[in-house]
Amino acid sequence: MKKYLALLFGLAALLLVGWYGYRALVEQKTRFPLPALVEPKAEIHLPIEPGDWQGKIDYSGLDRDFAALAARPEMAGLAVAIVEDGDLRFVSTYGVTDKQSGERVTPQTVFRWASVSKGVAGSLAAKLSEQGKLNLNAPLSIWHSSLRLPGGAESQITLAQLLSHRTGLTKNAYDTRLEDGEDPSLLRMQLAAAPLQCVPGTCHSYQNIAFDTASEILGQAAGTIYSDAVQKHLFKPLGMKSAQFGMAGLTGAQSWARPHRGDQVRTLSESYWRVPAAAGVSSNIVDMARWMRAHMDENKDVLSSKALALAHAPLVKTRHPYSGDLARALGEATYGLGWRSFTYAGRQLVGHSGAVDGYRSTMIFDPATSTGVVAMWNDGWGRPFRLPFAVLDSYYGQSGNDWLDLSDLPVVKAPPTVPPLSQ
Repeated sequence: MKKYLALLFGLAALLLVGWYGYRALVEQKTRFPLPALVEPKAEIHLPIEPGDWQGKIDYSGLDRDFAALAARPEMAGLAVAIVEDGDLRFVSTYGVTDKQSGERVTPQTVFRWASVSKGVAGSLAAKLSEQGKLNLNAPLSIWHSSLRLPGGAESQITLAQLLSHRTGLTKNAYDTRLEDGEDPSLLRMQLAAAPLQCVPGTCHSYQNIAFDTASEILGQAAGTIYSDAVQKHLFKPLGMKSAQFGMAGLTGAQSWARPHRGDQVRTLSESYWRVPAAAGVSSNIVDMARWMRAHMDENKDVLSSKALALAHAPLVKTRHPYSGDLARALGEATYGLGWRSFTYAGRQLVGHSGAVDGYRSTMIFDPATSTGVVAMWNDGWGRPFRLPFAVLDSYYGQSGNDWLDLSDLPVVKAPPTVPPLSQ
């Protein structure tokens, strides 16, 4: 038996040596590297059970609040993940992917990121800049893009100005035409005749079609199409297997959230998937949390501290991104390379939110403490945008805001109970 085992181990060693010898020979002759034999990384343990929720944050209390929020008739499904002190501490899902089928949301359910996708373009631009593959401060006209601005301003506007929405165009220029099915490349050419909000380069005016010029430029800088560049440089190294571009990236998932307006399931429109840098990403909540952790300087091999500083740096002042009490609680709103920043409770926060028909998303975090929240839901209700601030209040140990208080809303009547059949 011992001789038999020794023979097996010897044969395995010879095969291993043979592989590496063959690999070295092929690489030497072709100069094309073959993939290494790498053991697949074990999946992280997801904190989906109450016993897993450990930290300063009141996870149990927040879980009850999230459940009450998701039970509102304005909602369909909700997925939330919380990173505390750099560690994934909480993952929970509520409601349904489809009010007609009643399928439950799970941690594997894929939602749309909408405009949270803009931070992906900014991050790739920062990474490629760090690698010397592009100059963020060079005029856009040095690249082959479809963008034409009034007065030929594409010859003066830089990539950094494009990614921080400083084209000067009126807000959301030609978005309605994109929604009507027009080609985004043709629309970018026609922006030369669009009205201006300010002199290009002098103010912040939020865009989608113009912003997506970044997909053309970053693809050229990376030597491939934009979506492949993102996968190669960002999503795959971070292990974000569910993160995909295009409608098929959503509907091809085993579990995906259907868009809703009230009780109505909306028909998917491909319009904003055609501007991938502006709104093209979909993923499950766990991969969205991975993305946030990378922006907390937790994956320096993928996104260095220098690249993060470049992406997050405030470049232009903006209006507050929310309204009402939440807007009044925020200060010093600015925009970087696809990333928003503002102050809250004396802390500097970074993130972005998104909205397309039937979907909403948000990612807000405190870089100083590596603590933050990602959330996605499949309807158009704006109330859950308050959710990250309730979590941060719990982490900071402050009270009085009651961001998730629902007492001002109409009481939801419970469905009538059905009496049991008599025996």
